[in-house]
Amino acid sequence: MSATMDFEALRQAIAENYEQPEGPARNARAEQFLSEAEKLGIPLAVIEALGHQLKVYNYSSESAKMFVPFARLLRMWDERPEDFDAYETHSLHWVFKWMSSGMLCQPHIPLASIEKWLGEMEHRYRLAGHSERAVRSAEFSVAAHVGDVVRAERAFAAWLAADRDSMADCHACELHDQGWWRAQRVEDARALELWSPVLEGEYTCAHEPHAALASSLLPLLRLGRLDEARAHHLRGFRLVRSMESMRSAYANHVEFCALTGNEARGLELLAERPAYFTDSGEPLSKLDFMAVVALLMDRVTELGRGDQPVPGPAGRSWTARELAAHARGEALSLAARFDERNGTPYVGTRIRERMSRQPLVDRLPLGIRSRTVTAPVRPTSAPPPTETAGAAPSEPDLSALLAEARRLSASLHPGSVAAWAAVAEAAGDEELAPRDRAEMTDHQAMGLGPEGVELFARAAELYTEAGDPGEALAARARGAYVRALSGRTDEALAAVSEPYERVLGLLAEGGTGVQQAASVLVGRARILMQRVQEAAEERENGLSGDGGGEVDEAFAAAESAVRELLALAEPHTGDDLLVAARAAEAHAMLGELAAHAGDVERATELLTRASEAFVAAGLPWFAVEYEARLTGMARHLGDAEAAERAARAALEHGGPYLEATGHAQLHLQLAEVLGATGRFGPAADHALEAAYWADEGGEGATLGAWARHQLGGFLVNQERWAEAAEVLESALTELAAETHGEGALVQTRWWLGDCLAELGEHREAAEHLLRAAEIARHWPEQRDHATLAHLAAEALGNAGLPDQAERAYERAGDLWRSLGNVHGLVRSLRARAWVVAREECSGLDAARELMAAAVQECEVAVPEDDAARDHLTAELADTHRQFGDLIARSVAGDADDESIEAVFEESLAHITRAITGFASLGEAGLHSRTGAELAAAWLEADLGRPEAAAARARVVLAAYKEADTTADDDETVASRRAQAEELLYMTGTEDQEP
Repeated sequence: MSATMDFEALRQAIAENYEQPEGPARNARAEQFLSEAEKLGIPLAVIEALGHQLKVYNYSSESAKMFVPFARLLRMWDERPEDFDAYETHSLHWVFKWMSSGMLCQPHIPLASIEKWLGEMEHRYRLAGHSERAVRSAEFSVAAHVGDVVRAERAFAAWLAADRDSMADCHACELHDQGWWRAQRVEDARALELWSPVLEGEYTCAHEPHAALASSLLPLLRLGRLDEARAHHLRGFRLVRSMESMRSAYANHVEFCALTGNEARGLELLAERPAYFTDSGEPLSKLDFMAVVALLMDRVTELGRGDQPVPGPAGRSWTARELAAHARGEALSLAARFDERNGTPYVGTRIRERMSRQPLVDRLPLGIRSRTVTAPVRPTSAPPPTETAGAAPSEPDLSALLAEARRLSASLHPGSVAAWAAVAEAAGDEELAPRDRAEMTDHQAMGLGPEGVELFARAAELYTEAGDPGEALAARARGAYVRALSGRTDEALAAVSEPYERVLGLLAEGGTGVQQAASVLVGRARILMQRVQEAAEERENGLSGDGGGEVDEAFAAAESAVRELLALAEPHTGDDLLVAARAAEAHAMLGELAAHAGDVERATELLTRASEAFVAAGLPWFAVEYEARLTGMARHLGDAEAAERAARAALEHGGPYLEATGHAQLHLQLAEVLGATGRFGPAADHALEAAYWADEGGEGATLGAWARHQLGGFLVNQERWAEAAEVLESALTELAAETHGEGALVQTRWWLGDCLAELGEHREAAEHLLRAAEIARHWPEQRDHATLAHLAAEALGNAGLPDQAERAYERAGDLWRSLGNVHGLVRSLRARAWVVAREECSGLDAARELMAAAVQECEVAVPEDDAARDHLTAELADTHRQFGDLIARSVAGDADDESIEAVFEESLAHITRAITGFASLGEAGLHSRTGAELAAAWLEADLGRPEAAAARARVVLAAYKEADTTADDDETVASRRAQAEELLYMTGTEDQEP
């Protein structure tokens, strides 16, 4: 730091330091500034440096340090108040409030000292003529902290009754504290009502809505408003993540994770802030943090992961169980210090209650992936106990298990495989009847899929032994089909041929029933359908050498087999559940064949018939696959209503029986259907479920990443920028071009760039947009590349990086030119002009050249039709308008009157051309025309021509008197009229008729 820093340089350095991130580095610079100020020999310099030091301490983990600079400031005030200017006088009284709250956070400061300080604050505020509002607010904080509810309510009422003045906290902070108290009293709805203006952005400050969002989490959960709680967590955590001073708010987010089944997310939050475990500058916020750490670690331990490694205080490794004990000990020790100081048990009681809270919801999907490798695994739900409490568990009743397994298999229930597995476990070495062993082995083979070939053969032997040759042949057919599933289709056809021929003979002789014959025929039909699929894939991949003959042959064979199955089964659908299922599947197969042939309408008809048949037979789980197919077909046909109906039916029918991945696929399918019709809210709900189930099914990096990509897009369309940003950032960690395609990567970064720009994070927005543009640079169609380059330039400009912004605009302009897109080119030239206009030397000349180039591009362009001509006219008019504005703003501060007049005349000429262009567009150009007219009027006034200015103002008023405007235009119309009337007033012609 320079030893010769003067007062102005010091002030500039202090201002720049205040904009830096909270933390020890900022505090250390503030301490250096005080040393520099003391060298100047200027009392006000020392006062300002002390005030800065106090502020940065207050908003950091070292808030305990702020008492020393404040004591020195107060002594200087008492000795020489004339050394303080108006701002520092106000600041000194303002930070009185910080002292009282700061003292509450330090258990070593006696309560009597705090009460004495409160009296001192009241006395000094009265002397300075301030309202007692801030004093009563501070008194409320003291009473609420020690648990004196009567005094707290009395002070609360007095606080709200007192007049707001310059010492009152900002509206946002006051409303947060008022809502916090109502939440402490478990008046959750009232708390949220008080917070509403803050949460909705009506009132904000440096730490709001950050704190209100965090405080709202528990009340929202208690009220069951889970969607809002999720949104507030995603939005609020993003705000507090980098703010060192907001440890208590951060703790609320950790607590939210512990209470909503998001323990893994909670662990990630702890890992992001290791210093929070040990920072001791503000014991009260450390108490809050350690309490929720204990709560989270208890949850992890209860989930059976007490020995898993977790983030904790530096210097050693921690398991969840160890950290739970440590955090609880720290929290209780701190609480005891506060209670000893306060003379009440209130803090300890509150902390014990907080550490013992139970989850308020089993699971609340957040839409983001928990990436920690040590995430707790939630145990699967156990079946309800059948024994009476305290009784010793009894051995499973084998006969009951057998009866249940037979019931489920007879009803073709998805749970039959698990039921027969329970029979096998219970039976152990006990000898079962051949029929029971046959069914048990058959279902074990079904559960193994392609690995069950040998067990199907064994089941066939057991069925034969049990005297059921037809079912033996059906088991062999099932074994043949699973061979086809592993790519051995020819082998499968050979294996099924004998059972097929034999079962038809047995059926003709009366040696077996339709059920067994249908089971063999369906197995053969499935194999032939598999061969159709394989032949079609070979043709698509260029591996078929007969010009498609193999596909036709396979298609004909499959269709023949399916129709044979249908002819056998359909007459008996009312007699036998399994036969009805085979008939329904035959209709579905015919639908699949129609789809292969390109007859989507016929395929839709047949698949609908099949799914309806399954549902009518009481077998809804079999309808799910076909309803999912119907969803895609309906979308292909442009029937959004049918697509939604089918997708909802699939979810309804599959819900209780699907694996996690199946849930994910169906939710994602419905999300895409809803999103395609613009219902982004419901679409986001289903994409959220899809992401959750994909993670549960181990598909987080594939299906889950795609679901998060889609969810982010739906949130963007609802302008839920912060939530979308969190989701999209999570998606980017696993989206891969090889798996999801380059388009998904580009779109995700594009959406994320939009979100970050809306959130004011322009540098980060530019980074994502540039990375997306780099991918799109290699695409044959370059429109996306051009658009992304343009957006990146805009973000770079907003981030205060003019050189990079100008290069990006130049790149975008070249791309727009190569695409023949005159509008994109013109806009890039205009934007580039504004960027270079800020350069001190040749910036204005270069900006003029760029604006002139934009005008020329508009003038030489040849429109294709009337609509294009109007669009081009509007573009040219807007260019002249911006050209005029740029020229008008270029006036140097030391310019003489003649130079100023010349600049304004030149500006007016361009804006006049803009007015003419907008006027030619009629109603479509109304607002643009009146805006330009008013700009011209102000220039006329500045040029000393009040009559001309007034005439232009009257033109604006007349335009809106005659125009047919809608309610959507009200704000613009009111603004234009107000400006016109202001001009008339300034020119002294407001009473004249327009």
